[in-house]
Amino acid sequence: MAFVSMKEMLKTAKENGYAVGQFNLNTLLWARPVLEAAEELKAPVIVASSERLVDYLGGFRIIASTVKMFIKELGITVPVALHLDHGIEVERCKAAIDAGYSSVMIDGSHYSIEENIRMTKEVVEYAQLHGVSVEAEVGTVGGTEDGLTGGIQYADPEHCERIVEETGIDALAAALGSVHGPYQGEPKLGFAEMKEISELIDIPLVLHGGTGIPREQIRKAIHYGHAKINVNTETAQAWTQTVREIVTADQDIYEVRKILDPAHGAIKQTVKSKIKEFGFK
Repeated sequence: MAFVSMKEMLKTAKENGYAVGQFNLNTLLWARPVLEAAEELKAPVIVASSERLVDYLGGFRIIASTVKMFIKELGITVPVALHLDHGIEVERCKAAIDAGYSSVMIDGSHYSIEENIRMTKEVVEYAQLHGVSVEAEVGTVGGTEDGLTGGIQYADPEHCERIVEETGIDALAAALGSVHGPYQGEPKLGFAEMKEISELIDIPLVLHGGTGIPREQIRKAIHYGHAKINVNTETAQAWTQTVREIVTADQDIYEVRKILDPAHGAIKQTVKSKIKEFGFK
């Protein structure tokens, strides 16, 4: 099965009151438990590589070809989008598209809204030629991801409306209080602003930093138009905790399979749990 654009899967999710999970790869082997979890639940899924880990994972073409082969060999039948998370340059987004990605995020949120729109529009024009979906960001998500730390800057509703109208994006990450990495205390999302933005635009919203947000806040975010929720920290924590427990319990263990199989099982269970939490039935 070829990768699919996020556009239709997110539209369907929004219409039916659930969100599609995006799960980031920290190694190429993580693709297997993510795909198996989605297949077992018959749920659409978004497999993503963060811009900052692309080269570590071997580059766009290695990532795309590996995930495609997993889909083929595992007999995956559910819709799968391969997404570039937080693409920071127009040319990098184009390179991902050329390598076979079916979706990209261009993150121009650290620039002026005018520059953000200019960059996003260029990516959209290229992506549309290849049937690829595009996500953009307004405001900045706080916390730390892949070694990069930043503070929260709430999205301006007017800027959200402008970028949607002027670029033709398929999904918008409007930063409203979520963070990458573990939360310090209970998360408090900006639901008043979220409601305002959801009434201004008609495309699906994206919630970054989906780990650690209470279930009732997840439900409320979905109610206000979030049809994609990103998860990275929670799967990484599940993998790391399992590896740590195994090597601590048996100091003589060295066979990699005996360490990684249970760790990948932990990822699979986490992904299944999040898919259900995000309302897919």
